[in-house]
Amino acid sequence: MDQRELVGRAKRGDHDAFAGLVDPALARLDAAARLILRDPELARDAVQDALIRAWRDLPGLRDPDRFDAWLHRLTVNACLDIARRRRRRPIEVEITPLDAPSASDVSGELADRELVDQALRGLDPGHRAVVALHYLLGMPLPEVAGSLGIPVGTAKSRLHYALAAMRMSAAAESEPTPAPVPGGQVA
Repeated sequence: MDQRELVGRAKRGDHDAFAGLVDPALARLDAAARLILRDPELARDAVQDALIRAWRDLPGLRDPDRFDAWLHRLTVNACLDIARRRRRRPIEVEITPLDAPSASDVSGELADRELVDQALRGLDPGHRAVVALHYLLGMPLPEVAGSLGIPVGTAKSRLHYALAAMRMSAAAESEPTPAPVPGGQVA
C-alpha cells in the first residue's frame, strides 16, 4: 500500500493506517528531537505532541506525498515550542551516534564529542535545529527548510551563522590558558 493511500485512509479515521505512516519515521523523529532539545524526555514529549498534532490536523494536509516532510515540520515546531517554554532552564544532553562508528581512539572521540556538544549547547534552538537536521540526520538543505517552514536561503543563512558560532566556540575551548608562574609572571 502506498503512502498516498495510507494518508487517505488515516484522514478517514483509520488508526492502523496512521500507525503505518508514523511507525517507520519514529526513530528519525526521536533522533531529530533529541538533537534539537538535547534531552531524551523532552524529545519524547515533543514527538508525542507532534503525533497528536498530526492526527488532529491530518484532514488539512493538502499533499499526501509530503506527509513525511510535514511530520518532520510538526516535530521541529513542537521542539521549538518546548525550547521556548524552557528557555531559562539549562538542559544537558547525551549525544548518541545514529550509526556505530569504528573508532580506535575512544578518548579523542569523547573529547571531540564534548567539544561539539559544547558548541551545540551555545546555539539557539532555531540554529541548532538546522545543524541537527542537516549534519546529524543528513537531510539536504531544501528538505531542512521545508521541515522548518522557512525559505532555503534562511536555512543556508542559519547554517552559516551556526557553523561560525560553533567554530568560535571550539576555538575558544581549544585555546590553552596561560599558566601562572610563581612570582606573579604569566608563562
